[in-house]
Amino acid sequence: MTERDTELHGCWRLISFNTELQDSNERTQPWGADPNGYLIFGSDGRMMVLVTAKAREPGNTDEKVVALFRTVMAYTGRYRIDKDRFITKIDSSWNEAWNGSEQERFYKLDGDTLDVSTAWMPNPLVPGNPIGRAILSFRRE
Repeated sequence: MTERDTELHGCWRLISFNTELQDSNERTQPWGADPNGYLIFGSDGRMMVLVTAKAREPGNTDEKVVALFRTVMAYTGRYRIDKDRFITKIDSSWNEAWNGSEQERFYKLDGDTLDVSTAWMPNPLVPGNPIGRAILSFRRE
């Protein structure tokens, strides 16, 4: 295992989450300026991520349960490093369509800050699923 393979190991706390639409370059913070979340890379080759909006209400009605689903992202799987990206073979996900797929993320590590962006893809968080990407920043715990 190389240093490049181990530099991501550990727990990372989310500090920002933005989305960008490909057509307009419009950037938004879909879950506000202070979302919750963690990204964990294990030395065993498994990663797990959980991201939620900060302001969420308990899901005691159908409408609130839908709102909870629209304000969470979570998945896990085995990952591998390839240059400036990590690729995860998803085995469990908040989005059933991702199970069994490979999700590619580009990353840049600067000290204890990890910037991660998705490839351009249909955005499951926006009605109509326009092509966009997520841009997240994490700080090492």
